[in-house]
Amino acid sequence: MSGGHPWLRFAARRLLLLAASLALLIVLTFLAMRLVPGDPVRAALGPSASAEVVEARRAALGLDDPALVQLRDYAGRVVRGDFGESLTQRRAVGDILGERLPATARLCLLAFLVVALVALPLGVAIAVFTRGGTRPPLAGAFTLGTGVVMSIPEYLCAAGLVALFGVTLGWLPIAGAEQASSYVLPVLALAAVPTAILARLTRVETLRVLDQEYIRVARSKRLPARALYLRHLLPNALTATLTVGGLLFGAMIASTVIVENVFAWPGIGTTVVEAIIAKDYPLVQAVVLVLGAIVLVVNLLIDVVLGLLDPRSLIRES
Repeated sequence: MSGGHPWLRFAARRLLLLAASLALLIVLTFLAMRLVPGDPVRAALGPSASAEVVEARRAALGLDDPALVQLRDYAGRVVRGDFGESLTQRRAVGDILGERLPATARLCLLAFLVVALVALPLGVAIAVFTRGGTRPPLAGAFTLGTGVVMSIPEYLCAAGLVALFGVTLGWLPIAGAEQASSYVLPVLALAAVPTAILARLTRVETLRVLDQEYIRVARSKRLPARALYLRHLLPNALTATLTVGGLLFGAMIASTVIVENVFAWPGIGTTVVEAIIAKDYPLVQAVVLVLGAIVLVVNLLIDVVLGLLDPRSLIRES
């Protein structure tokens, strides 16, 4: 791909990488579920089911076929958007995901929005106010505060929010998603650690950019603060921040499994835990695949944004 427009080469490489990653994800989810001990059909039918009924159900699901045949059939169904039937609920897995995924999507998007709206301005502001070693108490308080937040596991943060704002103060609901206020505590539990991490990184990157020669030249021209920060500072400071932001979004997706179960949230997180306990392989595979695909697509979009912010990166990849 040495010829052609840099954006076309970039798009081709990223799409090929996305396709390869999705194919690998399909294979890994298939193998992982087959390595789990226990018989999912027996678990779904219960101990009272006869051996003949169990064998008939296994044959109907194709679980008696060779592993390669099962993998081929499984991959073919996934490509067509068919995730099979839940072993325990006897319903199409796609219908279950359609019911549960929107609640998780809203939760994650709100949490990511909170992270972006808090971490980026906070990191830039602290960097500007503490540049050159000024205001050491502010820098110390920021470092200490973000360090404490980063050290708190998601489940402990969620439990603490429930104990304080739900049980002790009684200000906010601690379970379900029936009202707008139900989003507050789970969103805070999901957003706390990523916000601290991203705010720290934004401060470091902003301090680095503020020491660059072109920033000093822009200051010498007495540019308005808005032009200085928006045109010269942010595009250069956000490159590394956005890269880490994509990784944090993936971690946030994984954290929803814990947070949703703490708050009894009717989303994918509670669904996958119930499916794991019941050995509902088709449902577990579908949840892992969908969440993994979302993370891969989000990272692809972040690569596109980075290319827009710094077109030179497209040339360097060529």
